[in-house]
Amino acid sequence: MNTYSDWKDKASWISIRNQAFIDGEFVNSLSGKTFSDINPATAEKLVNVSECDKADVDYAVKVARKAFEDGRWSNMHPSERGKRLMRLADLINEHHDELALLETLDMGKPINESTRIDIPGCARCIHWYGEAADKLMDEIAPTDPGSLAMVTREALGVIGVVVPWNFPLMMACWKLGPALAAGNSVVLKPAEQSPLSVIKLAELASMAGIPDGVFNVVPGYGETAGKAIGLHMDVDMIAFTGSTQVGKYFMQYSGQSNLKRVSLECGGKSPHIIMKDCPDLDRAAGDAASAIFFNQGEVCTAGSRLLVDRAIKDEFMEKLIKASARHKVGDPLDPKTTMGSLVEEGHMDKVLSYIESANNEGASCKLGGKRTSGRNGYFVDPTIFDDVKPTMKIAKEEIFGPVLSVLTFDGEEEAVKMANDTIYGLAAGLWTKDISQAHRMARAVRAGTVWVNGWDPSGDMTVPFGGFKQSGFGRDKSIHALEKYTDLKTTWITL
Repeated sequence: MNTYSDWKDKASWISIRNQAFIDGEFVNSLSGKTFSDINPATAEKLVNVSECDKADVDYAVKVARKAFEDGRWSNMHPSERGKRLMRLADLINEHHDELALLETLDMGKPINESTRIDIPGCARCIHWYGEAADKLMDEIAPTDPGSLAMVTREALGVIGVVVPWNFPLMMACWKLGPALAAGNSVVLKPAEQSPLSVIKLAELASMAGIPDGVFNVVPGYGETAGKAIGLHMDVDMIAFTGSTQVGKYFMQYSGQSNLKRVSLECGGKSPHIIMKDCPDLDRAAGDAASAIFFNQGEVCTAGSRLLVDRAIKDEFMEKLIKASARHKVGDPLDPKTTMGSLVEEGHMDKVLSYIESANNEGASCKLGGKRTSGRNGYFVDPTIFDDVKPTMKIAKEEIFGPVLSVLTFDGEEEAVKMANDTIYGLAAGLWTKDISQAHRMARAVRAGTVWVNGWDPSGDMTVPFGGFKQSGFGRDKSIHALEKYTDLKTTWITL
């Protein structure tokens, strides 16, 4: 196992790819422009990265379309596509430490999480869809004996993928796996804050035998490269994970262009409900702390609204504060660190503004509430606010940082009403030992995923992931994800 000094040594000599990857080659942007990629834990520049814009997107889409139309990937036998995807999964594992280090340097997450969760999860995802590639069955419709109606599932064509900075490689793999397994070509724009691991992934994909032009990466800004993908007349679908506001932009771009398909996984303000018959208050408190402080709270499913029954509120708060003390801010390269830095200075300032708003509105700060002292990067202490009212800004808006709002309810009906009092519907958690109550509340809470007696307990690829309401639509993970990257064709033969 690598030590703190091992990781610091590796960080000093790691080779970083910093160009776009188009048609099987690393290339500079056509304009020659670059942008600075910053290590948020030190506020120092890591590298200059090629800044792609509309011209680069046009080029990438052109080669992706050519690759799709000539069938080098789309007409390859599904089992062969699967083998190459599984080879890519093997390469992710072989380059585990390098990819983990790129994730940590780029966005400030603890190296312990990059190594244990992110990179293994990426390899699992790509391998899973590689195995699924030749298991998508077509159908014969039950028509009259004089007809034969075949229903076949076909790849859409060119998929534009736009991913966020909080899980750069994992979100890319969640979309890349099913899109490629189905036979599509992909043009992917990573977040400008964290492009490095996805650029490396393109190199590994080429090594795995993904043909030139099938997987292209165009680093750049959302308002230029991202918008160009959204408006492009030859992109058949957008697969997006990010904020709800930007998701709405892609809906507009679709209407302004070619009515391309859009799949959105957007923001969240997930309720974490602790009923008075919670079966294990200590475990629930530990999960509640992890649900908000994992990945510095930069998680779309973060349990940012903790709803606690008044009957157990005081006891639970004591356990929560104790459990939260285990989440220590530190150097992301230290394997003992459980909370790293926020991704950039602007985001840190935004999180701190929410803390200021909570103080001004009368919430009680029980833990943290400040920028972490003694560090050059963008660190914020784990923060808990009690006495939060549903109308307060911190209870309404997605903060995307380590700030927990604690609200109090009386009984099941009020808990459900409070849980649903949000524009979002991505995930929710519920602790109760009453199985009937668990079923009633899980059905009543409007969220794409409801965890009972645990918070996000598994990285299992077999279950779909996505949201209700303004958390978006469409599903990542599971066999269902393949549906959005394909379309159904009916071929009717009169016998």
